[in-house]
Amino acid sequence: MKIINNKNKLIKLLHREKKLGFVPTMGAIHLGHISLIKKSLRECNKTIVSIFINKPQFNKKSDFRNYPRSLKRDILTLKKNKVNYLYLPKVNEIYPKGSNKNIKISSFKKKLCGKSRPGHFESVVDVIDRFIKIIKPKKVYLGEKDMQQFKIVEEFMKRNRINTKIVGCKTVRDKNGVALSSRNFLLTKKQKSVASKTYRLIIKNKRYLINNTNYLNYIKKEIFELGIKKIDYIEVVDINKIIKPFKKEKKIKIFVAYYIGRIRLIDNI
Repeated sequence: MKIINNKNKLIKLLHREKKLGFVPTMGAIHLGHISLIKKSLRECNKTIVSIFINKPQFNKKSDFRNYPRSLKRDILTLKKNKVNYLYLPKVNEIYPKGSNKNIKISSFKKKLCGKSRPGHFESVVDVIDRFIKIIKPKKVYLGEKDMQQFKIVEEFMKRNRINTKIVGCKTVRDKNGVALSSRNFLLTKKQKSVASKTYRLIIKNKRYLINNTNYLNYIKKEIFELGIKKIDYIEVVDINKIIKPFKKEKKIKIFVAYYIGRIRLIDNI
């Protein structure tokens, strides 16, 4: 695996790659990331992974400071999984003139996570767009746990006619059903148990929630009783009706975001 820190060296190195897969990450590599990497390795000639903790997408400075960092372990994991290239850029290489304050994205940004995280999705799309312009991959692999993010990035790419395909990859869960996330490294054993119970509660009641949205208040009450102190949202969404062009068939998911202690977890089930 080649590790590259310099943007110009990376551009020279990759200019002949015709079928390159790209997995953007903020590090703290887990099995969810590995599933994206394996899909890229299967579908592309070469695979590049980036590790870059993107400060503009954090709404709180404390969240940025506390984000899990494990670079040595990450490098070993990526080597073990036969990644071809690892890009570790400095901030001034990605943002030589600061972030783009005028980036235009789907109005879906105002819903779900967007209600409590103003500017978050603009910052995510901005940084992914910047990486794509440097790397010029054939495909970019994103996890469907962050479904809202995936849909917004996908729409931006299509609308701007960027010649890179966004590939969604199924959510990977641990043996207790909890969606894998870098933030899970910050959870205690007890908190992981609460997250598992929350997932199982939603799965058990999904049919009722889909058929009767009034049932949401009952589920919120049950979630609070599990020990969750704050719920950002729990909503029933037809993901085929959120970004035009709409699809006829329904695809219903329950979107949820909540806090365990100071750690915010999201999922769609």
